[in-house]
This record gives sequence, C-alpha cells and structure tokens, in this order.
Amino acid sequence: MTHSPRLISVLDTSICNANLGNQIIMQAIYTELENIFPFDFLMRLQYGERVGGVSLAYLKDSIYSFFGGTNSLSSQMNKYSQMGLRLRNTLSYSNLTLFGLGWWQYQVQPNTYTKAFLRRLLSSNTIHSVRDQYTYNMLQAIGIKNVLNTSCPSTWNLSSSHCESIPQMKADFVVSTITDYNQSNQADLRMLRLLLKSYKKVYLWLQGLGDYQYLVDLGIASNNKLVIIPPNLSSYEKILQTVDLDYIGTRLHAGIKAIQMKRRSLILSVDNRATEISSDIGLPVVDRTDYFAIEQFIESRRVTAIHLPITSINRWRQQFEPLMKCESKVPTLD
Repeated sequence: MTHSPRLISVLDTSICNANLGNQIIMQAIYTELENIFPFDFLMRLQYGERVGGVSLAYLKDSIYSFFGGTNSLSSQMNKYSQMGLRLRNTLSYSNLTLFGLGWWQYQVQPNTYTKAFLRRLLSSNTIHSVRDQYTYNMLQAIGIKNVLNTSCPSTWNLSSSHCESIPQMKADFVVSTITDYNQSNQADLRMLRLLLKSYKKVYLWLQGLGDYQYLVDLGIASNNKLVIIPPNLSSYEKILQTVDLDYIGTRLHAGIKAIQMKRRSLILSVDNRATEISSDIGLPVVDRTDYFAIEQFIESRRVTAIHLPITSINRWRQQFEPLMKCESKVPTLD
C-alpha cells in the first residue's frame, strides 16, 4: 500500500440491465481499473435511473469517476438518454470520464441540450475513451477534443498473438445468439437453419431477457439439435471453455467473449455498434442478411486478424500514472 484507498466511482452499465453483454464489457473495464488503481476503492453505481443524492455524493467525493461501456450517448439526450445524470446535475458535478462509450445509432448532429450537457458533465482534466470513430467524430463536432478512439475495452487484450492461437477451420459444434430487441424473423430463422444443417449441434446462449420467447416465436426452440445455454455469463463461459466450437450470432459481445476465449467467431451485425467497431479494428463482422458470407465463413479457412489502436489505448491508460488526487492540467493529445 502506498496510500489510503481513495474513492473512484463507476457508473456500471451491467446494473439494472437485462442485456448480459454489458457484464462482458464491465468485466474488461474492472480489470483495467483494478490494474490502474490497485489500492483504491471502486464504487459501483447504477447508471440508468436518475442519480439520487447518495450516488451523486459518491461521484462528487471521487478522485475519478468513470462511465463504462455501452451506447449511452445520443444526439437528443433530453429526449432519449441511457444515463441517470441530467443537465441540472452539472451545476454541482462535472468530472465524468468516458470509458469505452458509444453512440446510440446513427443520428443527426447533437442538439443544443446535448452539447451543453456533455460539455459541462465530461471532465476537462482527463482524456475520454470511446469505442468507435463515429462516436469520436460526434464528440469532436461539439467541441470535446480530449477524446481518443480506443475501441471497446472488451477488445483490448485481443492481441496479434492471441488471435494467432484461434482456430482457422470449422469446428464440429457452434454457439449462437439472437437479439430480442432487434428481430428479423426471416434472417434469424435462415441463420439458425443453416447452423443446424452445418454443425453437429447448435448451442444457443440467452444473452437477453426476451431471447427465449423470440426463439419460441421462430418455431425452432424444440429442435433436438439445439441446446439452450442458461441466461448467465458463467454458463456461457463454461461452454466456451469445455466445448470445441465456433461462434456465429447477432450478439456483439457474445462474439467478443468467444474471441477472448480463442473461439473462431463471426458476428452478425444488426446495428451500428458491430459495424463501426469492425470498420475500426477488423472485428469479424458481416451483415445478418449476408448469407453467402456466413456460409463462406463456415466452410472456409478464416484467419482472425484484429488491429487494435495500441497507441490510443496506452495513452488512455498512462494518463493516470502517476496517480494524483486531482489533475490541474488539461491533457494534451499532441
């Protein structure tokens, strides 16, 4: 111990959230924060409901406070916001650091409220981490310059040597996912039927609360080649550890977790998140309706090649060294 533990608050996007992908993001975020701040106290705060007095007191008392992962930024945060803080909170608090945030869908330029809110809320004394170039460009456009595109923290350990150890040829089994909040009956049913035809067994992980009902609605839940993985992260990790399989599915972070655990993977894009991250770092992503590309992945040799923004990642990490109780100087990106 070099000092008494100091308080660091984390707006935790896995709290009060029915998407288990956020647990995968937060795993990576806590690993990073525990490495950077090994002797400090990490206070986990809910992020979605309006921040009350207790949470706001923790935020104010923290040497740093972080907002972890997910697509919580939008162009009209007065109308649609996945963040419990409001403009009025910035009268007494303005020290939030983004850690792997993304922008909710492709949108028009931010409105006046959003510009004022983010400029006042986000710390000017730290460098912010965002997960894709689109989010970086949106923040730059409203005058927030102390930001880096680091990709999602869940990808930070997907080094070249890690990717080289991922199999290149088809496995006997596959694990898949579907997405309850972004349904396409035709595309998802065709994908699952292709997997059932191409693999000896198909495991399906329930990442979201409504995924099982969606599977039932597709009329395929009772297929005897389909095995349901319970809706918890430990069950998914166990399958990835113990069964030799590929991953093909619509859930972005289920795919990233599979790559973390050295499984040959193809993520089927259903929105801007996977598409933007793939564009930046080469994450293996195709559109959910690109059936030819899915078939080619299944039957062909495929190398996993991810190109991380190492310079930006290290610059974001290193801004907190040496540890200081407050930063008096605005970080430079020159």
